[in-house]
Amino acid sequence: MGNEGELQPFTAEVIRVLKEIPSGYVVTYGQIARIAGSPRAARQVVRILHSMSRKYKLPWHRVVNAKGEIAVPDEESREVQRMLLEQEGILFTEDGRVDLKQFDKKKQT
Repeated sequence: MGNEGELQPFTAEVIRVLKEIPSGYVVTYGQIARIAGSPRAARQVVRILHSMSRKYKLPWHRVVNAKGEIAVPDEESREVQRMLLEQEGILFTEDGRVDLKQFDKKKQT
């Protein structure tokens, strides 16, 4: 148990997409859902990130909401996410958002 071949197809695809997000870029939950083949499954992406990030060493910190905001509920995790993103060169606006036009990997390709 534990390999990606045993996962549901959507879950396996989400994990694949997440692993391909390069350092210095962010992707939204909705973008991941669309790329993985289920455009309305952004909340499922959240669940996959929450339950599988450690196991599959996913770059969870590179995922933000559609407004460019860190959407992690607890403050300590939000601070960790922001710190990790800043270490990769991601800049935040004064209101705490990532400029998706500048750092969105899917818009760069």
